[in-house]
Amino acid sequence: MTRVHGERFRTVGELRLCYQTFGDPAEPACLLVMGLGYQLIAWPDEFCELLAARGLWVIRFDNRDSGRSTHLTGAPAPAPLAVLTGRARAPYRLADMAGDAVGLLGELGIERAHLVGVSMGGMIAQTVAAHHGSRVRSLVSMMSTTGSRRVGLPSPRVLPFLLGRPSAQPAAYVRQATRLNRVVRSPRFAADEPAVRDMLWRNLERGMSPDGFARQVAAVLASGDRTRALGRITAPTLVVHGAADRMISPSGGRATARAIAGADLLMVEGMGHDLPRELWPRLIDAITGNAVRAS
Repeated sequence: MTRVHGERFRTVGELRLCYQTFGDPAEPACLLVMGLGYQLIAWPDEFCELLAARGLWVIRFDNRDSGRSTHLTGAPAPAPLAVLTGRARAPYRLADMAGDAVGLLGELGIERAHLVGVSMGGMIAQTVAAHHGSRVRSLVSMMSTTGSRRVGLPSPRVLPFLLGRPSAQPAAYVRQATRLNRVVRSPRFAADEPAVRDMLWRNLERGMSPDGFARQVAAVLASGDRTRALGRITAPTLVVHGAADRMISPSGGRATARAIAGADLLMVEGMGHDLPRELWPRLIDAITGNAVRAS
């Protein structure tokens, strides 16, 4: 039976980060980094348990400005177009969020970890691997991109969600986010909309902030193109992308794999911008296989 620990907190710089672990601390650590606007619970419990059963100590955490980690309520929440046009500055960048991840590893006494990041979390994990390479055993970048504005562009159907911000009204937020999930989910695999809505309501209970979402969007936009920095990555790398991804087009995954020497690319037919249960065995095999390659 996989051991699951309750939510805990560590102080990293001026932030308080919420995290949870699965499995045996004696096993190699695997840090899961979630994407834009989502929380540690977006990594399903059973997915984490299955990874832990394969010999990893799994750690999931809330990024800054999400869930039960620190929300930077005193910082501005600029509109995306203002950041893109240079009329507003982002309060922080992906490099700062990468520093949060490295700081959490340090607080947990972990010298090196396997990193798995999805979407914005993939961008954060890439940044850790590029600038803190000695802390990384292996890297899996899922549904992510390089930051170049020539690749990984969202579908026009997604842009209104990214350029706006989540509603502050609970029921409206759940409706809005459910509609987005219908647009970006994997078309070839069964949808579990009740589970999505349950996660969204739990997001509200744990701490969802429209301004925090806006600050995370600003961090992504302000961080620019990582293509050159990705060339510094030496950790064994796997890039996973859905061939049907509407949030970050498949060109983003292909560009990421090209930028990282020796990276493997797994393009999954019928996969969108989510983690459908039917794909878990394949994804877990891919993550653990890359970890074995690293060792």
